Amino acid sequence: MTLGSALSSALSGLAANTRAVDVLSGNLANALTEGFAPREITLAATRDSRGVQVTGVSRQVDLGLLSDRRLADSARAASEVQAGFARAVESAVGTPDGPGSLTGRLAAFESAIETAATRPEDTNRLDAVLNAAQGLTTGINEAVADIARLRTDADRDIAAAVNALNLGLKQVAALNGQITTSQSRGHDITAFEDERQRVIDEVAEIVPLRQVPRGDASVALVTTAGGLLLDGRAVTLSFDPAPLVTPQMTREGGQLSGITLDGIEVPVGAARGPLQGGRLGALFDIRDRAAVEANAKLDALARDLVERFQEPGLDATRGPDAPGLLTDAGAAFAAENELGLAGRIAVTRRVDPAQGGALFRIRDGLGAPVAGPPGNGALLGALSRALTLSSSLPSGILGGGARSAANHAATLISTLSQERVATEERQSFATGQAAEFRAQELAAGVDSDAELQRLLLVEQAFGANARMIQTIDDMLDTLLRI
Repeated sequence: MTLGSALSSALSGLAANTRAVDVLSGNLANALTEGFAPREITLAATRDSRGVQVTGVSRQVDLGLLSDRRLADSARAASEVQAGFARAVESAVGTPDGPGSLTGRLAAFESAIETAATRPEDTNRLDAVLNAAQGLTTGINEAVADIARLRTDADRDIAAAVNALNLGLKQVAALNGQITTSQSRGHDITAFEDERQRVIDEVAEIVPLRQVPRGDASVALVTTAGGLLLDGRAVTLSFDPAPLVTPQMTREGGQLSGITLDGIEVPVGAARGPLQGGRLGALFDIRDRAAVEANAKLDALARDLVERFQEPGLDATRGPDAPGLLTDAGAAFAAENELGLAGRIAVTRRVDPAQGGALFRIRDGLGAPVAGPPGNGALLGALSRALTLSSSLPSGILGGGARSAANHAATLISTLSQERVATEERQSFATGQAAEFRAQELAAGVDSDAELQRLLLVEQAFGANARMIQTIDDMLDTLLRI
């Protein structure tokens, strides 16, 4: 080997060592940076095999672990949405030991009727019955209104998720182009790949997906259900949110929007279609199933209460088509109008002095033109028995057993509480699973001790190349002095 060749080899070694120091120091500096993958330089001999050259810098990523972590993040995001909804619904109806719960309001109503039956001539006790009845119907109305808000919020959150998904897909497509162009020009693409991974991580929480590598360093994105989101070009998702979602509105009925992919409508929901799962699937499940079922449970309870006081023979003064003490927005209830009843249930105005009614009708009958004997508590006793009578709900949504009104309300609250517990258990599992995958990913990230050891080796190699250059310089000086 000539002195020139030796000098060239040493200089190439110094250049490689300098690049290695740059990569290692970057790894150490970004050890705590979210989404940063450790870099590693790739070395190869020069064409004449008398030196070394850096052929590239690669990111060290376990793609299998990355895919599993994204799926776990998607499941965690879905479980958080579902658990949050279940907690909100339980809060809307209240818990048995909580103030203002439906069971508490119903118990207060029953107690007020029983108390009034012992002193039917006491106007204050009749007024207490009216107030308790209004408190019960108001509680049911407010619970339905809360669920309607949750359903409307879910619809708006779907729109926000679709917008975020469209933006993320466009960003990934743009990064794909930048990565391909930079690689063709021989530039470092690892920073672009870090940013692409970060964006895909955000998209994966909305819809569970898998990343498919392409030959030009770009990637395609496909949902776990087989929906193609990006392959060269990003698809465009469309969704039209509703200003307000009411119990009567459904996607099947055309009042609520579905999702289109490039103008083609696709099935949506938690367990079907190419976009199933993730935060988006959970939001659709809340809007189109969970909230609808919660409304139906309240409608069934409201129907049971209304029909108990609308039973023929309970009040001889009431006409055959006249409403009972509890009404459907002031009118008699018809079985075909159960949908949305919980939002319309109200106390008849005939017993409310504020609406032109009279308290004595609670004691004497809704059709009584004038007050009857003040000590007659027969109707109040019948009203009390109507609430304790065991009957089945026609819809069967709370089970087919015959129960008293209080037991039906307790079953409703118990059912919603069990659903809340189940969703929180799923959330706990999904959160723990996601945290474990995240920990494994971090463990495979930058190892500061290992990077420092490599840095020492590079330092030794740098010193060896520097000494070789110094030796060659001394030899050249000796030759020049001859």
